[in-house]
Amino acid sequence: MSFRALLFSPNVPISPPDSISTRNKPNPSRSVFRVRVNSSHCSRLFRVSVSDNSCERRRRRSWKVHADVREIAESIRKSVKFKDALNDVVSSEEVLDCSVPWWEQFPKRWVIVLLCFSAFLLCNMDRVNMSIAILPMSAEFNWNPATVGLIQSSFFWGYLLTQIAGGIWADTVGGKSVLGFGVVWWSIATALTPVAAKLGLPFLLVVRAFMGVGEGVAMPAMNNILSKWVPVAERSRSLALVYSGMYLGSVTGLAFSPFLIHQFGWPSVFYSFGSLGTVWFALWLNKAHSSPLEDTQLQPQEKKLIVTNCISKQPVKTIPWRLILSKPPVWALIASHFCHNWGTFILLTWMPTYYNQVLKFNLTESGLFCVLPWLTMAFSANLGGWIADTLVSKGLSVTTVRKGTDAFSQSGLYSNHQDIAPRYSGVLLGLSNTAGVLAGVFGTAATGYILQHGSWDDVFKVSVGLYLVGTVVWNLFSTGEKILD
Repeated sequence: MSFRALLFSPNVPISPPDSISTRNKPNPSRSVFRVRVNSSHCSRLFRVSVSDNSCERRRRRSWKVHADVREIAESIRKSVKFKDALNDVVSSEEVLDCSVPWWEQFPKRWVIVLLCFSAFLLCNMDRVNMSIAILPMSAEFNWNPATVGLIQSSFFWGYLLTQIAGGIWADTVGGKSVLGFGVVWWSIATALTPVAAKLGLPFLLVVRAFMGVGEGVAMPAMNNILSKWVPVAERSRSLALVYSGMYLGSVTGLAFSPFLIHQFGWPSVFYSFGSLGTVWFALWLNKAHSSPLEDTQLQPQEKKLIVTNCISKQPVKTIPWRLILSKPPVWALIASHFCHNWGTFILLTWMPTYYNQVLKFNLTESGLFCVLPWLTMAFSANLGGWIADTLVSKGLSVTTVRKGTDAFSQSGLYSNHQDIAPRYSGVLLGLSNTAGVLAGVFGTAATGYILQHGSWDDVFKVSVGLYLVGTVVWNLFSTGEKILD
């Protein structure tokens, strides 16, 4: 609350000065006093100047400052109506309005984070529903295992195409448009899946590839937005929350798909999940901006906090591909992302089949058991994010934190794009996630080949081996410092 506003308040107690200081230069005849004014809402410190040519009188008048302030306040209260004066003199940046609802005081940057979280929730809901629905669909359409594998991999065809393109698009035109396009695109493709399946296999493959096109831009666009909205000290926990949306999306999709299939048939999964994208898109258009500089409703204090603590500010006009690809930490990201996603996509696409065909679980049991790893991932991702940000805030180097929290992949691997190249974070994530998608394509196909000539033990051995390779490469060549301006 401003000093002048406090004077107009009829019930504001004014405490005696808590300290006094005299400024000798540039004008020795002016005394400057610091007066603390207390109210039930806040406590503020003000400067009161008193001019006097006599040093002796200046010292004697110091004890009268409190009385003078009260006298001024009383005179103003008598001459001016409180309500009118408050409206006239209190600036918006000085007022501490306790009547503002809490949801309007909620930081806007975390609104953006939560919207990205919900987008990723929908992303994996729409992705994993096929892992459950493929079982009754294959029985209805008489698909053999080779055809099932083809359908499962068709998503990655489109997903692979838009990784780098989505990063370039987000870095040049802004993440809001790109992520909004992606959610609408993949939601439409999800809703059209039952229609395409009934028309024939080629139509289904095309629709699944189209769905991959939409989801392929999500990660680069999100990374671009958060690099502009989230300060460095909050980066790990924000990314951990967003990526945990993917894990919780897997949980939600795997948990609800069996229920919907039993109650309404397998097409209901695609219709219901796909329709949720329209609700999200309406909120996104109303609340989101690509940059805090574009948000006219952002509070000045939060805008200052974001702008002064975020590295990525200027839009990208050209991409220095040669420079990017010449950096060892970039290749550490690419290699680690490939190794990480090999196991992740096998878990995502093959585990329902493993539970159903090997362990002989029914559809509902398969879905429920598949939920457990994703619940664990959601918890550990957020825990790792908070640990990482706490360590950074205590002065530990970003490089040490990123390597030390590599087991929490969101606070290690997935935070590193914004660390080393904040202006090109979208492009960089597109590059590394392209490698990750290739791991999904090859890993899904290789699993089928391994199962024909070996066992599930061999599948898991390959995954564990790649995880270890990725960990070694990461700890040898990665860094948490900025290497590209």
